[in-house]
Amino acid sequence: MKRSKKVLILRFSSYGDVAIMIPVLRALSRTYPSVDFKVVSRPKMAPIFDEFINVEFIPIDLDYDFKGLGGIFQLFKFLKKFKPTHIADLHFVIRTRIICFLFKIFGFKVKTIDKGRAEKIALTRLKNKLFEPLTPTVFRYSKVFLSLGFPIDITKVEIPHKNILPKKIESIFYTDKKKWIGIAPFASYEGKTYPHDLMQKVIALLQREYRILLLGSGENETKLIEIWTKAFPNCYDGAKNLTFREQLRVLPFLDLMISMDSLNGHLASNAGIPVITIWGQTHPYAGFAPFDQPEKYSICVDREKYPGIPTSIYGKSVPKGYEDAFRTIKPLTVIERAIKIIEKK
Repeated sequence: MKRSKKVLILRFSSYGDVAIMIPVLRALSRTYPSVDFKVVSRPKMAPIFDEFINVEFIPIDLDYDFKGLGGIFQLFKFLKKFKPTHIADLHFVIRTRIICFLFKIFGFKVKTIDKGRAEKIALTRLKNKLFEPLTPTVFRYSKVFLSLGFPIDITKVEIPHKNILPKKIESIFYTDKKKWIGIAPFASYEGKTYPHDLMQKVIALLQREYRILLLGSGENETKLIEIWTKAFPNCYDGAKNLTFREQLRVLPFLDLMISMDSLNGHLASNAGIPVITIWGQTHPYAGFAPFDQPEKYSICVDREKYPGIPTSIYGKSVPKGYEDAFRTIKPLTVIERAIKIIEKK
């Protein structure tokens, strides 16, 4: 009897890169309904995969388990118990490279992502910069599965919409006929976070005509969201009042999302709504723009004033002299772009 195909997919972090997988998984799930796909990632990401039938989520908490070199061997033994036939490494870090090497020793078919590190260095260096668009990450993921024998077309996948609004927000959502804008004003690093004073101006003006769902996590972020929701009557505190799973259920009902170069932009794009992304030290050319969003929805720093942009892939560092680069993006630019998009719906 021919052995059924089981594909083990490794992508432990970052959260945004995990979310980028969704269009690929949708194509795989529909194209190969008899194949068993298993995604191995951090526990927090589990709700993202609720929509799938033949995609199983395997949570691993690397903050507490599988520490050190011995832990990597333990993780390999744990994953081997699932009896995969193919392994797709979409992360390609030391941990996954060792795990994949061990799978290869045992005769498994293994393919890894080409992250294009040399190209990204050329794109982000200040001198002799090669400013040209790189292959989007979602297509790099697709290529891994092509090399494993699972060709897909991610451009023809429909976005499922089976969500029901959480009851706790249902009455608020339908209070009036105002349109809803999600705003996720935070990111992991300063180089990707639009200055809070400028974002406050965006929120203050947009909430006059629209309702705003504010999203974030972490103590500092939730405190600021609480301040904004108290100051502006048409703002709703999604960080405090909605779980992550509930936030995902609300996204398809929004009319627009405004996000940094961060997780929420990808989640909103996966939900099939328009997404405005605001870019600081990073840039869409690196390949991390939300999938299937028009290029004009990306608002970037003025490169005539700051020609070194992008200076980073993840926004971890801000070069000397680039501290105010984000301020070349005026709140009015974001506001006008948002109104133009939302009023077309």
